[in-house]
Amino acid sequence: MLEVKDLTVHYDGALILNGVSLRVENKEFVAVVGPNGAGKTTLLRAISGLLKEIQPGANERPRLSGTITFDGKRIDKLKAYHIVKMGIVHCPERRRPFSEMTVLENLEMGAYLRKDRDGIRKDRDWVYELFPVLKERGNQMAGTLSGGEQQMLAIARALMSRPKLLLIDEPSMGLAPILKNNVFERIKEIQRSGVTILLVEQDVSIAFDAADRIYVIAHGRIAAEGTREKLMKDTDVREIYLGI
Repeated sequence: MLEVKDLTVHYDGALILNGVSLRVENKEFVAVVGPNGAGKTTLLRAISGLLKEIQPGANERPRLSGTITFDGKRIDKLKAYHIVKMGIVHCPERRRPFSEMTVLENLEMGAYLRKDRDGIRKDRDWVYELFPVLKERGNQMAGTLSGGEQQMLAIARALMSRPKLLLIDEPSMGLAPILKNNVFERIKEIQRSGVTILLVEQDVSIAFDAADRIYVIAHGRIAAEGTREKLMKDTDVREIYLGI
């Protein structure tokens, strides 16, 4: 479904990604793990088209080379809104809800590009089944939710676009262990429904337990790739890159 080849990103004069290549098969759950500053968020932003815009505080526009292909079509030259229309939806780090809108209004914004009212209603019911607390909080301002509830809302809002490929950035950030497990159980359920998942995560243990395959990224490069079983057998990967 997704293929990234030799992706290199220079940002404000610094080399952030250096020849990164990866693939994601249809309906697969792939995780990218690594330390802070490894380039995980940059990778997702490059795939979703967000990296092409000048960021606040940046001195220059990021420079990208390499190719990104989705469903057999190159997307690395496309605008972000075209990429969303193709079926790639990005759930960003730090949740980023529309704080002064209600939970329901946030979900409606997720379905902004859709016109199928019956389908939107069915998907809203589905995300309420996944995250029952969101139905309880439907008329509550999103900015008043707890961190865990905001993360659930961010994922639910992304699902309202009916993605083929869901990009999720650091969903466990700032969450207590029990909430991390709950969120990842829901992500696995989303995969079982037929949505392909590409997730970046700093918590190695929870990502390893959930994903079908894992890429380890360090210093802007892919250091290792494989299943949990394969990577855990590699002493160098465990000690040098994973710290376990």
